[in-house]
Amino acid sequence: MTPAQFLTRIERSQIAPGYLFIGPEAYHRRRARVALLNAALSPGDHENAVTQYDLNETALAEVIDDARALSLFASERVIFAGNAEAALPRTRTDEDAEDGEGGGGSPDALAAYMKNPTPGVVLIFDAPRFDFEGEDKRKQERVRKFYAALGDPVDFKRASTDEARREAAALARRAGLNIDPAIVDLLVEALAADLTRIAVEIEKMALYTHGRPVTEEDVALLVPDARATTIFALVGALGRRDRTRSLEILDTLFRDGEYLPVALSFLSAQFRAALVAKETGLRSPQQIQGHFAQMGVQMWSSRAEQVFQTVAKFSKVQLERAMELTFEADRDLRSARPDDRIVMEQFILRLTG
Repeated sequence: MTPAQFLTRIERSQIAPGYLFIGPEAYHRRRARVALLNAALSPGDHENAVTQYDLNETALAEVIDDARALSLFASERVIFAGNAEAALPRTRTDEDAEDGEGGGGSPDALAAYMKNPTPGVVLIFDAPRFDFEGEDKRKQERVRKFYAALGDPVDFKRASTDEARREAAALARRAGLNIDPAIVDLLVEALAADLTRIAVEIEKMALYTHGRPVTEEDVALLVPDARATTIFALVGALGRRDRTRSLEILDTLFRDGEYLPVALSFLSAQFRAALVAKETGLRSPQQIQGHFAQMGVQMWSSRAEQVFQTVAKFSKVQLERAMELTFEADRDLRSARPDDRIVMEQFILRLTG
């Protein structure tokens, strides 16, 4: 089930005796944990009623024994068992042995408990280690099979860019933050769609701005690793062929110690996308976003707007020329040169000429 489905069931007091939390995403996991504690336990009773185990250090059988025991201090209890992957038996392959999967558990003991669970006790097995794609998918299936007696697990998948943008906008509204959608997009991109970090930074910006609109400078000042947003600002300025602003942004990047080849790689991707849009005859940001989505390339709305601005400012010949200049600048940055900044300044002057 999804975290939203889990929260709906909790709100309806449909609390099961056991759950498997699986997947790496932390923001919704924290919300699910808080909701469960508030629903399953009496107010003010959390200290005596919550037990935390780490299955890297504790055997699964010990956790189940604790769940069966009656507590003298609380009639309602919640038991969290972290690193649930560690309870799985080792496989014979070297790859799985390197995974550090422990060898102290059997699904039979858990299945037997779930047939007759202790009233008032909720067991949570937390398995954040493996993702839903690639090699992790097979390992995650082993975890699901081992804990099958718990029923439908709660899947904590990493948020997509669109999901992170929607959640960031909702968090900003609840915090009373005056923030433009384009700045939200920059924030999401700068923080790699990590909802936990986004929530923290929105709270910081709400305290810092005191109701005034959030600017790109605020994001660059407050958000760790937000120099990437300055790179996007450079992309936008060059897309508008704004020489003065482009040189100002380059100066900011240089003073902040940004690795300029990274900025150039963003620019290269921008011009390639604009050239594709020009050759395909796309005439709006919505058409650009839809076209790239059909190609399997995710593009958020503000990026589509940037590409559209570039398409509007550059002819096909100029875009081809921009690709040539990007290649030359990349070559010069990789060769013996007096200064990265000189190479990038020459690139901007030639591109905006």
